[in-house]
Amino acid sequence: MPPAPSAARSNVLSVIEGARNDASSGWRRVADRLRAEFGEDVFTSWFERIALEQVANGVAHLSVPTRFLKSWIQSHYADRITALVSEECQDVRAIAIGVRVAAPKLATNGGDVVVAPAIEHVEQRSPTASPFLFPARPDAARLAGSPLDRRLTFDSFLVGRSNQLAFAAARQIADAKPGDPVTYNPLVVHSAVGLGKTHLLQATAHAIEASGRRVTYLTAEKFMFDFVASLKAQTALSFKEKLRAIDLLVIDDLQFLQGKTVQQEFGHTLNALLDGRQQVIIAADRPPSELEGVDERLRSRLAGGLTLEMGSIDEELRAKILAVRVAAAKAIHPKFDVPAEVIAYVAKIVTANGRDLDGAVNRLLAHNTLTHAPITIEMAETALRDLVRQVEPKRVKVEDIQRIVARHYQVSRADVLSSRRTQTVVRPRQVAMYLAKQLTLRSLPEIGRRFGGRDHTTVLHAVRKIDLLVKTDHGLAAEVDLLKRMLLE
Repeated sequence: MPPAPSAARSNVLSVIEGARNDASSGWRRVADRLRAEFGEDVFTSWFERIALEQVANGVAHLSVPTRFLKSWIQSHYADRITALVSEECQDVRAIAIGVRVAAPKLATNGGDVVVAPAIEHVEQRSPTASPFLFPARPDAARLAGSPLDRRLTFDSFLVGRSNQLAFAAARQIADAKPGDPVTYNPLVVHSAVGLGKTHLLQATAHAIEASGRRVTYLTAEKFMFDFVASLKAQTALSFKEKLRAIDLLVIDDLQFLQGKTVQQEFGHTLNALLDGRQQVIIAADRPPSELEGVDERLRSRLAGGLTLEMGSIDEELRAKILAVRVAAAKAIHPKFDVPAEVIAYVAKIVTANGRDLDGAVNRLLAHNTLTHAPITIEMAETALRDLVRQVEPKRVKVEDIQRIVARHYQVSRADVLSSRRTQTVVRPRQVAMYLAKQLTLRSLPEIGRRFGGRDHTTVLHAVRKIDLLVKTDHGLAAEVDLLKRMLLE
């Protein structure tokens, strides 16, 4: 006897609901695998806003909130998403990506899958005989570097105490003639955000390119995408050959280089370029020894070159940057006049990085053009209130001093605490003791105990010696000043 209509309808709804739950849980597994494979930063940037709309006829329909995100995912990640969806969602053979008009809840966050009211455009991807599920783009092996910003040149790079060494090294590389010995290879430049790493790298790339030499500038993510694309297109050999046929390779944001295979290939490429005496310049947010996500052998090879830090921008350099930014704004807005005392005031109170300085100029410009009020220190106080970081003075620990001083002088903390008397260890030890006395409330005997159980007279001798030297040795004075700023940031 056939079931009653209501019972049949209930059975159909139950099947539909079960399929929807299976798809939802499958997509959550896909999201977890994407997060584990690419890391939290990449996941948040590109995957977190993908929603699974429905699964129909073997196709998983996905949606994203913008056309740009859709285009980027299709260009760089669609292959991998298709592979994972086909593994985790039963009977799914392809994906379709569309742009949603209203954003649904995110299935990736564990919520229910909600069908969006409309999808503007859908492009379907289906599997092929390729182990990566669908054909790669025909230009996958093309070695196209990341775009260079024509404004980021040596002429527009402002030099101060915090970056003069890195600038000099980059300038020497750019000015070298074909056949000249390669002195600093690889050159690794590291700093916090907004201190000019990218500007310096792109300026070097511009100069090398202008001399007729072959240069490729890549972000770490672009290297990853291009290498993976070449694997899928089975043109990896051509990709490697093109990469190794250049005169200068510039890699920015190395800390984002992820994946064992990608890091190994980058290591092979780095070795080939260095062995061929081709120049490599790399930027990261920390020195090679502290790039925890990077393969140890790769870190070791990077440490064999010259590693330089671009420190915090000092007040004098901040004033230079502000003057240049104000002049550029005045060229567009002739009535934008910023008195010298206001520039000096802003340079004193906005201390974080160059981007905050750009923001300060933009705010002064907005207040001036929208209210027609003259730019004074009082107006700057109001306009820049939230850019000024009101923080309590940092409490510095002796252990932090030992660690940062050791890293700066390229010795180990164990060396600083040891009884070794070589000059390469004695000077860092004395500087660290001097800074411990300057920046902490510890007594001389306590500082001595924290430096391997030394007598307080040893600490006193170190403090007096460094105090005398900084008054006559300008190089040491600059080093001590830099270390103080690093410790107090």
